[in-house]
Amino acid sequence: MNVNYKYIFIIILNFFCFCSSQNNRGYIVNIGDKSPEFNLEGKNFIESNKGKVIMLQFTASWCSVCIKEMPHIEKDIWEVYKNNEDFVLVALAKDTKKRPQGYLEIKQMIDRTNVTYPVFRDYDSKIFNLFADEKAGVTRNVIIDKKGNINFLTRLFDIDEFNEMKVKIRELLKE
Repeated sequence: MNVNYKYIFIIILNFFCFCSSQNNRGYIVNIGDKSPEFNLEGKNFIESNKGKVIMLQFTASWCSVCIKEMPHIEKDIWEVYKNNEDFVLVALAKDTKKRPQGYLEIKQMIDRTNVTYPVFRDYDSKIFNLFADEKAGVTRNVIIDKKGNINFLTRLFDIDEFNEMKVKIRELLKE
C-alpha cells in the first residue's frame, strides 16, 4: 500500500483548522491579542482607558438573548464595579443607524432591561466588525486587561461562562 503522507498531513491540518475555527465562535480576535482600537465619543476608547479593565458588551435591541443577559450584567457586574475607577463597561448596540430611530431602539432596550450602564450605538456595526465576523451574532462580551490585551471572550448567554467572566474581571482588577 502506497501511503501519501502529504495528503494525510493536509487532512489532519484541515481538521485542526476546522476545530479551531469552531472554537472562535465568530470572533476574528483571540485571547492574548492586542485589542483593536476604535473611537467612541470622539476619542480612542482603548487608548484613553489603558490601565483599566474594560468590558465591551456587543448587544442589539432585537436580540432576545441580549435582553436576557443585560439584567445579569447590570446586577452582577455593573452594580459591583461601577464605582471602581479601574473598571469600564460599555454596551455597543450593533446595527443601529445614525437616524434618530437608532436612539429610540436603544432607549426601548434600556427601558426593557432597566440597565444603567452606558449603551452606545455602533453605527452599522463598525466596532463589532473589528472583533467579530460581519455575519456573526450577538450577544458577545470582550474583556480587555489593563495593558489593552483581550483576556476573555463570551458568546451567547451561558451562566457558567458568565460566572467565569465575573471571576476573570475580579482577578484582572486585583492585578
